[in-house]
Amino acid sequence: MPLDTITSFTPLASLAGGILLGLAAVMVMALFGRIAGISGITTGAVPGRRDDWSWRLAFLAGLVAAPLLVLAVTGSPVQQTVPGNLAAMAIAGLLVGFGTITGSGCTSGHGVCGLARLSARSLVAVVTFMATAAATVFVLRHLV
Repeated sequence: MPLDTITSFTPLASLAGGILLGLAAVMVMALFGRIAGISGITTGAVPGRRDDWSWRLAFLAGLVAAPLLVLAVTGSPVQQTVPGNLAAMAIAGLLVGFGTITGSGCTSGHGVCGLARLSARSLVAVVTFMATAAATVFVLRHLV
């Protein structure tokens, strides 16, 4: 995949996405008193596991439906490509899952909500996420 495809600058779409993400995080906190972290929402969306699974399932349905809404509004589909083979993506997904369990949350929970709440734990988590991402990109681009 060409680098410009990954890093193309889309200010209006990015601004709209940031506003919607922030609005969703505020609504989840105001309506349910919960942090809008995707890993926590996903693990609690299994019916019978928690008593508040319905709003979590609706939140996840909104995530899936959002690209369809973009298609309906703009007339063009959301461009999304993930280069790599299936085995590498499966391993990466398992590592992300392990990281969210170990870090008591994911990038959205710590990065969006935790930092907004001035959480020291979230600051450490975000710095760890960013350092790991930078190291991973360096290894994949320059050493492998």
